[in-house]
Amino acid sequence: MIEIDAKLLRNQSAVFLCGETVEVFITISNHSLPEHKISQSNVDAMEHLAWASVQINGYCKTQQVKNIQNIQQTLPKTSLNIHENSILSTEPKILFCDLRLANGESRTYYYREQIPPNSPPTFKGIDIKYYYKVTVATQRVGSRVQLLQVPIRVLPLLQIEDKIELPAPCDELTNEELSPTNPFLENDRKVVSKVEIALENLQMITARRRPNFYVITNRRGRVGRFCLFKPSYKLGEDIVGTLDFSCRIVKSVQLSVTLQCEEIMLTKASKSPVTDKDAKAPIGKITNFTKHHEICIGLLQTQMILPIPLHVTPSFTTDLVEVRWRLHFQFVTTTNEELMTFDGPVDSNWGAPKEIEIETMIWNLPINLHSTNPTQIFQPQIIN
Repeated sequence: MIEIDAKLLRNQSAVFLCGETVEVFITISNHSLPEHKISQSNVDAMEHLAWASVQINGYCKTQQVKNIQNIQQTLPKTSLNIHENSILSTEPKILFCDLRLANGESRTYYYREQIPPNSPPTFKGIDIKYYYKVTVATQRVGSRVQLLQVPIRVLPLLQIEDKIELPAPCDELTNEELSPTNPFLENDRKVVSKVEIALENLQMITARRRPNFYVITNRRGRVGRFCLFKPSYKLGEDIVGTLDFSCRIVKSVQLSVTLQCEEIMLTKASKSPVTDKDAKAPIGKITNFTKHHEICIGLLQTQMILPIPLHVTPSFTTDLVEVRWRLHFQFVTTTNEELMTFDGPVDSNWGAPKEIEIETMIWNLPINLHSTNPTQIFQPQIIN
């Protein structure tokens, strides 16, 4: 019996950014017979494998079959590109040819491949799904091809422009840099990859605090003022904001804030959102995540904290779908005079009215959600 073990070199996380390199250790072992049943001839316990190859495959499941077929025409025609939903397929790398393993013998191979930078991220939506797998294929002589697929998660990479390294000014040059250089020695200057530059820019963008104030009003007047401390966030961060009701004209009874993901399907021809003929607004499927709910009938100020889950997909756009993130506010307001500030004695109790007239106000605030460092997401993968 042949056993194939695949273990990612990044054993604490099976999450990668677009453009990163996936590294896998593949071990092939022969467990044909127990040791006490091995015959004197080694040929009886030998396993003969014709070949084995590895590649990364990307898949897409959606109702728009025609668009997938058009994308599929640009894929390389390989022996492992047999799935009808394939949208990405790297060139297969051959691990071995004509391998013979005795009982108890094993061989370990090392595989590395870069994920294409422009690949769509892993996304499990309502109308469309993107997912990736590292496919190990092998064939025993006289048998059919067997596949082992290791699922991985791919996050979108922050789009950056290529930066040209400029020479340092003369006043900043050190004595070491001014000394004559030896052309026969290797240059010790570290080469920075695009992934490292993107992570640095991501850290700068999400760490920048720029408070934005929004005055919330309805047809009766001002409801309050909302402050969002920064517009861009990473996976795993907390969205923190404050609500000020001291400037209100309309009284709020309660409020709720929900972190929502909006999935908008796009048309292939114009790459524009599918719109409703009557409302002429993008038709998107909404998925709710974390929620903050609070009774604010007697509050002048309050705050909300919404944690961003690590398992969600940041904002991205492809030819088929556009994924956006927003904060969905719901204010329950009233104009009942009995809910005004109590002017009675301090030692007396205030009784709320049994019935009040209310109105529900809805407000959506778009936010920017980016990826995070993949090593900070714990998602181990060991496939046998």
